[in-house]
Amino acid sequence: MHTVHAVMAVKHIGRAKSRLANVLSTEQRAQLVLAMFTDTAVAATAVPALLSLTVVTPDPLVAARALELGAHVIDEPAAGDDPLNAALAAGAADVRDRHGPTHLLALQADLPALRPSELADVLTLAVGARSVVIDHTGTGTAALVVRDIAAPLSPRFGADSARAHRDGGAVPLLGHWPGLRCDVDTPEDLDVVRGLGVGECTASTLREFGFSPHRSDPVRTVC
Repeated sequence: MHTVHAVMAVKHIGRAKSRLANVLSTEQRAQLVLAMFTDTAVAATAVPALLSLTVVTPDPLVAARALELGAHVIDEPAAGDDPLNAALAAGAADVRDRHGPTHLLALQADLPALRPSELADVLTLAVGARSVVIDHTGTGTAALVVRDIAAPLSPRFGADSARAHRDGGAVPLLGHWPGLRCDVDTPEDLDVVRGLGVGECTASTLREFGFSPHRSDPVRTVC
């Protein structure tokens, strides 16, 4: 199994997760975004087949945390109305500038219930040129894997991204990966990941907010 280089993109944490505004303040949402990013990165970098992680962000707190976790960090490029995909594409280009032709993984940064075993399973099963892991809603994308060392990442994250990635030739991967499939955008999503068991940084943050998270198979944390 060939190794993979991962790319994640995180925008300014003070502007993130507006759909959680009914349950969390702006400051709490910023804390939660940083915590979820941390747990996602910790789980991802625990996968032996993942050779490196590149984080694209304009946020200094995210950049500092990513460096603590051993990731390579680049600034978010100037973009028009599609900053997420522009950031992921820039990250992928940076990976290949530094490492040469290689396989790529684009991963959501808000997967606090992600288990390393889930991602390891995905990378084992993703043998085609382009594969996609559809999120728990059935319309979004949790991860995009490109196993063609010459093909561009061509990310199509955003509204109805599952269909967009399929239209771009990505084959949906089938597997029971609840932590990988559940990114957090709404209070309902937050309830789902609490039930699955979140990473230690997210768990600590939620306890601070007065939530009662559930946790199993803990992994290391830098919180």
